Amino acid sequence: MNKAVFPGSFDPFTIGHANLVERGLKLFNEIIIAVGYNGSKSGWLSPEERVRALKEFYKDMPRVRVEGYSGLTVDFAQSQGAGFILRGVRSVKDYEYELGIADINSRLADVETIVLLADPLVSAISSSVVRELHHFGRDISEWLPKGLKYKF
Repeated sequence: MNKAVFPGSFDPFTIGHANLVERGLKLFNEIIIAVGYNGSKSGWLSPEERVRALKEFYKDMPRVRVEGYSGLTVDFAQSQGAGFILRGVRSVKDYEYELGIADINSRLADVETIVLLADPLVSAISSSVVRELHHFGRDISEWLPKGLKYKF
């Protein structure tokens, strides 16, 4: 069984993230959305709220699982029996960043990183842009997957 971990802070999870999960399911039998917790970062939504909302959103998709984690992504992937890490890139800058991490991860464990290019229809969307729009009172529902419900 080929299983991938799709890691991120997902603060919030956008239609761009959902697009990567949908496309990743064409490649993998199971995708684990791994909501990372970094104690040195203060999030917009708590890690528990992000996990709760995503578990509810994907509850009817048995091939998608949502888990919170801290520590190295490659260690989490191994603990879940995943041989792949799924990542998305929107730009050359994203690619260069992911390339360095993929190289280190491959040295640490037998885990391959698979990179999907962002769909042009959602490539401009980022969690930070969505947070900023919300901060300034704008409606962000267009940028979140329909049916994903956060408790703000």
